[in-house]
Amino acid sequence: MPEVSQNRQIYSLHEIAQQIQEALSVQFPSAYWIKAELNKLNYYVHSGHCYPELVEKKDGRVIAQMRSVLWRTDYIRVNSQFKQVLNEPLKDGIKILFLANIVFHPEYGLSLRILDIDPGYTLGDLEKEKQETIRKLRAEGIYDQNKKLPFPLLPQRLAIISVESSKGYADFMRIIRAAEEDWNYRFFPMLFPSLLQGDDAVPSMIRQLRQIRKVKHHFDVVAIIRGGGGDIGLSCYNHFQLAKEIAQFPLPVITGIGHATNETVSEMVAFENAITPTKLAEMIIQKYHDFSVPVQGAQEKIVDYSRKMIADEKKKFTAEIRLFRNVSYHLIQRHKTTLRENTRIVARNSQFMFRNERETQQGLVQKLVREVTIYCTNRKHDIARISQGLPRDSQVFLKSKNQELASLESNLNNLKPENVLKRGYSITYLNEHSVTDSSKIKPGDLIHTQLFNGTITSTVHTTSNLSNHE
Repeated sequence: MPEVSQNRQIYSLHEIAQQIQEALSVQFPSAYWIKAELNKLNYYVHSGHCYPELVEKKDGRVIAQMRSVLWRTDYIRVNSQFKQVLNEPLKDGIKILFLANIVFHPEYGLSLRILDIDPGYTLGDLEKEKQETIRKLRAEGIYDQNKKLPFPLLPQRLAIISVESSKGYADFMRIIRAAEEDWNYRFFPMLFPSLLQGDDAVPSMIRQLRQIRKVKHHFDVVAIIRGGGGDIGLSCYNHFQLAKEIAQFPLPVITGIGHATNETVSEMVAFENAITPTKLAEMIIQKYHDFSVPVQGAQEKIVDYSRKMIADEKKKFTAEIRLFRNVSYHLIQRHKTTLRENTRIVARNSQFMFRNERETQQGLVQKLVREVTIYCTNRKHDIARISQGLPRDSQVFLKSKNQELASLESNLNNLKPENVLKRGYSITYLNEHSVTDSSKIKPGDLIHTQLFNGTITSTVHTTSNLSNHE
């Protein structure tokens, strides 16, 4: 009951809260279907309860906001329905149509107790988002941009966006490695780890796509591989920014997200889509098969043609050998006959030439004997004449040579050192060596002068050189 003070009724806060609670229970006795945006789910793992934050926006501005509660049992039931209908769990950022009671608690205030959520309403909203994404991509003229890129004949260098621990990635790599072992194909895969579902999947995949774009010259294609998660968590692949990044990517983007429902927008704008990572790997392998089959066929044709050509050439070569043998045999026989004939001719001509030469040589010998006889007779007369004048000529020659020897002896006597010294000449010695050049002597040297009679020892004061000798 309120207090009365100075003619005023004073209520406690709890009393006011109770009156509001009673008024609301009277005014809103039943549950209401309400549409709003689930801004934050606020799921608490330890209790299993959710305390969703609900908002309504207009032109991007929040015009209403309320707290709510979704108890554990209701959350389990509603979340299961969402997975069955939307292939998505209950999560942040989706629009919902929910059945709720308006509850006011004196301690916790006003809130909505969510009893049920219609997944069909959210499905329609997600489909609307998907169609809006497609409309915007078409409006920008980029919807089929990635599909127009040339696909490499043999995609070897694979940039893979996936989770290393996912089953889909493991299945994809198993097929690739088997192809390397079984058919000797060569691949160079590189993993770019990324989240593939949930609220952070879109920014994570976009970040990795932009990383690959920086090194695009190192890769042939980009493969987005999910797999292993069924149809749960696919709404992120309808996100406009992710689909736009794929559509405008400079390399062909191929996807193996692993679900059997309608295609997501990301799959629609990708160059090619496979229903599972395994099928995606098989599609790549098929590219190699399509290339290798005609190559193998061409190889077989080349081998067959080469064998046929070798066999034909071998036959031609054998025929040429036989022809060569026949021609060679007849040619040799013909030349043997010619050789025998020429041998007889040479023998006959040689005999004739030898006979002529012998007669010629005999005439020459007789002529030579006559000439030698005449020469010897003439030389005999010359020798007789020389023998008669030889004693006289010898005496004259000897007398002339004796006179020359006497003259030489006189000159030699004049050149003897003692005779030279008698005429006033002297010999100068320095260190027991005769001196002929004054430049060899320097002031202070001790020299010895040899005269005809005696020796003079001197100390040099000065020297001078004659510039010219006549």
